[in-house]
Amino acid sequence: MLSANTILDFWFSDEAEALWFRSTKSFDREIRHKFEPLWQQGRDGELSSWEQTPQGSLALVILLDQLPLNIFRDQPQSFMTEQASRDVAHRAIEKDFDRPLDNRHKHFLYMPFMHSEELSDQNRSVALLEAAAMTNNLRWAKHHRDIIARFGRFPHRNQILNRKNTNEELQWLKSGGFNP
Repeated sequence: MLSANTILDFWFSDEAEALWFRSTKSFDREIRHKFEPLWQQGRDGELSSWEQTPQGSLALVILLDQLPLNIFRDQPQSFMTEQASRDVAHRAIEKDFDRPLDNRHKHFLYMPFMHSEELSDQNRSVALLEAAAMTNNLRWAKHHRDIIARFGRFPHRNQILNRKNTNEELQWLKSGGFNP
């Protein structure tokens, strides 16, 4: 069975880091091939033992929050385990598991709050990144929060989730709204 360290070694490799926010079809296929069965185990709650350590919690968050975006690119399933990833991140933070992590790792532990369509989670994302003095990530967190404050959801997900855009969302999307 693949381990938490397998996830961390892969995700924080130089090759993967270069594609974190600029994925390719090839990278998505690689992640799907390597990690979809493990993601299914995480989705089904079979990896809860990973939550006993900071590194295990981080790996589980990445598995449930980041990797489905690659495995299920442009499909509703890509958001299926977001809530579970937030639950893991919340429990990890309650145990102070974020403290020993460097900022690169903390960023991904906190990321599920930035991906949420709940304003309270967005506010938490901003607060966590402010406390960690992660300036560049904070800029993105505030941008995500502003989108949720304005629309109550991420308009760029509407098509994937079969939601109807409002006129305001359509204008925002046409203007390239997601890019700050």
